Amino acid sequence: MVGDPDPGFPLEAGFITMDGPRHDAHRKVVQPVVAPRNLKHLEPLIRERVKEILDGLPVGETFDWVDRVSIELTTGMLATLFDFPWEERRKLTFWSDMATASPEMVGSTGTTEAEREAALMQCLEYFQKLWKERESRPAGDRLDFVTSLAQGEATRDLPPMEYLGTLVLLIVGGNDTTRNSITGGVLALNENPQEYQKLRDHPELVPNMVSEMIRWQTPLAHMRRTATRDTELGGKRIKKGEKVVMWYVSANRDETAIERPDEFRIDRPDARKHLSFGLGVHFCMGSRLAEMQLRVLWEEVLARFREVEVVGEPVRVRSNFVKGFERLPVRLHPWA
Repeated sequence: MVGDPDPGFPLEAGFITMDGPRHDAHRKVVQPVVAPRNLKHLEPLIRERVKEILDGLPVGETFDWVDRVSIELTTGMLATLFDFPWEERRKLTFWSDMATASPEMVGSTGTTEAEREAALMQCLEYFQKLWKERESRPAGDRLDFVTSLAQGEATRDLPPMEYLGTLVLLIVGGNDTTRNSITGGVLALNENPQEYQKLRDHPELVPNMVSEMIRWQTPLAHMRRTATRDTELGGKRIKKGEKVVMWYVSANRDETAIERPDEFRIDRPDARKHLSFGLGVHFCMGSRLAEMQLRVLWEEVLARFREVEVVGEPVRVRSNFVKGFERLPVRLHPWA
C-alpha cells in the first residue's frame, strides 16, 4: 500500500512482496488450488451456490445486494478454497475487512487500531489450528490453501507472521476483488441502461461483459513497489530505492491504450486487456476463478430477472486502496 507498515505490528505481506525464486516457490505451492484443472470441479459447486443465493432473494422488495449476494458468494468460495468451517465463513469477510482497513477507516467504524491488530492475531490463531490438523492430511483430490501451505516444501516452515501475511493475501485476493466487481457491475449496468438492454438482447455477451466490469470497477486501485535501479518513466526520473505507486485504476482509464475508456461497454473489443489483475510475475493467480464466479452469477441472474434495479445511493468503502461498497440497495424485477 502507499503507506509504510506499522513497525509495531510486523506483518509479513506474503509472496506478493517477494521477488525471484522465493516468490516463485511460494506461489507455486498454492497455485494448483485455483488452477484450471481444479476450477473444472469448482464450477458446478459455484453454480449451485449461485442458484441457492438467487432463489432465496426477496422479489419486489428492497434489500442489500452487497450483503445478500456479493459477500455471500465470495465468502462461500473462500471457505471452500481454505476448507474453512462453513458455519463460521463470515469470519473470513471480517478478517479481510480488518486487513485492508486504514487507521481512518478503522476509526470511522468505532474500532481501534489495537482491536484491528487483535482481530488479525485471532485470524492467525484460528488458522494455526487448521495448519496443525492438516500437516499430515493424506494427499487426495481435494485441494485447499491451508493443506498446501502446511505440506509445501517452500512453506511448511513459515514463521507465524509470514503465515498470517500469506493468509491475508489469499483472503483479500479472493474476497475484496470479486465481491466489489459483483457490486460494481450491478451499479454500472444501472448507470448505463442501454448496456443493460444490450445484455438482455445478447446474453452471449456475459463473458466479455465480465472483463469490462472488472476493468470498470478496478477493485484494488494501486500497488506500491520499490525501484531496483535508476530509470526514467514518462519523462520522470526514478532513483534506485524510491517508492513507486502504480495506479491500476488510472491505467484502466488510459485513453492512449483503451478506446473511449470512460465508457462502460459490455461488447468492448479486447475487453480483457485491462490491468485490474496486474501484470507480469505478480499477475493475479485467481483471475480465472474471479471471472468464473462473475460469469456464472450473471448467467443465472439473467435466467431469473429482467432487472436488478438500484433503488438508492451506494455506500462506498472509505479507502484509496479498495474500490468497494459497504451497501447497495436493490430491487429485483422478474421476467414478465
